[in-house]
Amino acid sequence: MVSFLLLNLFPLFFLLSLSSITTVFSDLEADRSALLRLRDAVRGRTLRWNASSSNPCLWEGVKCNNVTNRVTDVRLPGDGLTGQLPPNSIGNLSELRVLSLRGNILSGPIPSDLGSCTKLRNLQLQGNRFSGKIPETLFTLKNLERLNLAQNSFSGDLSSAFNNLTKLRILYLENNQFTGLLPHLNSVTKLEEFNVSFNALTGSIPPRLDNFPSQTYLGTFLCGRPLDSCPSNGNKLSGGAIAGIIVGSVIALLLTLVIMFIIWRRYRSPEILQHAANSPMPLSPVQLPDIGFPSPVSIITAAEDQQFSNSFASRKREGKVVVQGGNDGLVLFGEDVEMFSLEELLRASAEVLGKGRVGTTYKAYVESGVQVIVKRLKNVCLSEKEFKRAIEDLGSLIHENLVPLRGYFYGTEEKLLIFEPMPRSLSMVLHGDNRRSLNWEIRSKIAIDVANGIQYLHSLDRDTTHGNIKSSNILLTEYYDACPTEFGLTRLVSNITSPNLNGYQAPEVTDSRKISKKADVYSFGVLLLELLTGKEPDSVLMEDGINLPSWVQSVGQEKWIIEVFDPELIRFDYFEDQMVRVLNLAISCTAQHPDRRPSMVEIRRSINEICA
Repeated sequence: MVSFLLLNLFPLFFLLSLSSITTVFSDLEADRSALLRLRDAVRGRTLRWNASSSNPCLWEGVKCNNVTNRVTDVRLPGDGLTGQLPPNSIGNLSELRVLSLRGNILSGPIPSDLGSCTKLRNLQLQGNRFSGKIPETLFTLKNLERLNLAQNSFSGDLSSAFNNLTKLRILYLENNQFTGLLPHLNSVTKLEEFNVSFNALTGSIPPRLDNFPSQTYLGTFLCGRPLDSCPSNGNKLSGGAIAGIIVGSVIALLLTLVIMFIIWRRYRSPEILQHAANSPMPLSPVQLPDIGFPSPVSIITAAEDQQFSNSFASRKREGKVVVQGGNDGLVLFGEDVEMFSLEELLRASAEVLGKGRVGTTYKAYVESGVQVIVKRLKNVCLSEKEFKRAIEDLGSLIHENLVPLRGYFYGTEEKLLIFEPMPRSLSMVLHGDNRRSLNWEIRSKIAIDVANGIQYLHSLDRDTTHGNIKSSNILLTEYYDACPTEFGLTRLVSNITSPNLNGYQAPEVTDSRKISKKADVYSFGVLLLELLTGKEPDSVLMEDGINLPSWVQSVGQEKWIIEVFDPELIRFDYFEDQMVRVLNLAISCTAQHPDRRPSMVEIRRSINEICA
C-alpha cells in the first residue's frame, strides 16, 4: 500500500520541483531582460556586459543571491554612464537590495517604478545630473536604510513623506534645488547622518534635527539651533519680506567683503612673489630672457590605453594642448584662459603654501583679479627644449580628477609652473581643525577620485606615472572632489630621493626621476592608510622610526578598530566592514616587493566594489 502511494505521489513531487526550477529561471531571465534594457539606454561600462550570456550574475557590477538566483546588487559607480534611466529596467529587479550609480552623468527624472524595488536598502545616486521632483513612489521603500541624492538638480518641496522611511540611517540631499520647509522626520528614529546643505530651504530647523552639526545646513535659509536663532517678533513675515531681507543681507555682505579686500590689499604687508622668502634668486623681469614664442601650436600626446574605461575618453582634450604666449616668455594653455603678462605675475602679492621636493608653491593674486597657484621649480635638469616639450605634454592631460596645468615660464634662473587654484589640500583638512567633517563617506569618495586620476595617468603609456603621491598633493573642491596635482614633475628635476625622510616613497626607489607605476601604487597605499588612520606618514617615520605600513601591520587585526583606525571613523561602526577591507587593500598596495602589489586598474575596481 505504501509503495503504491509513493509511486503515485512521485510524479506530483517531480512536477512541483520542475515548476519551482522553471520559476527560478524565469525570474532570472526577467532580471536579465531588465538589465539589458538599462544597458540599451545608458552608455559606459554596461557596454562590457555580454548580452549573449544567459546569466547576468557574471556581469561586472551585478551580484546575485546564490540561493534565490536573483539579482540583488547593481553597483556601477563612476563608470561613465550617460542618458536617462528607462522605465521597466531597474524597477523590475524586485529582489534588488543595493543600487549604486553615483558619480556618473545620468540625467532626467528617477523612474517612478523604482518604488517596485520594495527590498531596496541602499540607494546611491549622488554626483549625477538627475532633475525634477523625487517620485512619490520612492517614499514607499520602507526597507531603505541609506539614501544619497546629493549633487544633482532635484527640485520641489521636501515632502513629509520621508517619515514613511522609518529605517533610514543615512540621508544626504545636499547640493540640489529643494525649496520650502524642512520636514520634521519624527518617525525616522534611526537617522544617524543627515545633510541638506546648499538648497533653498527656509524656515526653522525642527527640534528632531537640531542635534546635527551646523555644516548640515550650510548654504540654506534655515534658522534655529545649531544656526542663528529665528526672528522672535511674533509676526510672521511675508514671503516678500523674507526675500527682501535675504537680498539686502547678501548685498551688505558683498559690500563688506569688497571693503575688507580693498583694506587688505592696501595695508597688509604683502609677500611679493619676486621677493619671496628663502627663494634661490629674486624674480625680476630684467633677469628674464626675451624668449618669444611662435603662434599657437598643438602638441599630440600618447593615445589612451584601450583597455581603460571608455568613460575617460571624452575627458581628455583630444590629446592636444593649445599654447598661447607672448614675447615675455610666459606661456598659458587653453583658448579660453584669462590672459595676464609675466610682469603682472611678478608684481602679484603671494603667500607661501608649502615647500616640497620639487620646489616652493605659492598662491598668487594678480591685479586683474585672477588667482593662480605658482610652483617655483628647483634643480631642473632638462634643457629648455626638453622642458617645454615635457610641460606641454603634461598640459594636454585633462581629466576631472586631475588638477589642470595652466601654463609655465622657462627662464635662465627661474622655472615656473602655473596651476588652476583649488580651495584646500587633503593634508590641510585631514590634519587640521576640520578633520571631523571627513566622515567615511567623504574619505572613501576621496580614495575613489584619487584612484581614478592615477589610473588615468597609468593608462596613457608605459612610462607615465605621478611620481609624488601624498596628501598635500591631493587638492579638494568645495564638495570634496579630490584631484591629484604635481603629476610628472619629479622627472623634470635632479634626483631628490630621501628614503629616510619620505614616508610615502616605495622602498625600491633610488632615483626620483624613475618612479615606476608599482612605486605609485605603494604611495597610493600609504595615502589610503593615512585616510584610515589619520596619521601623517612622515611624522610616524620620524617619531617611531618605522614607516606607516609597518606600524599598521605590527598591530594585530583584532586591535585595528581601537588602535589603528582614526577615532573620528569609529563613530561610523556600520562602515566597519568597508574600512577593514580598504585597510587590507592598502596593505597589499604597500607590499615590499613591487610584483606583489596590485595594479591601479585592480585597485580602482576593488575600491568601487567595496565602497559602492
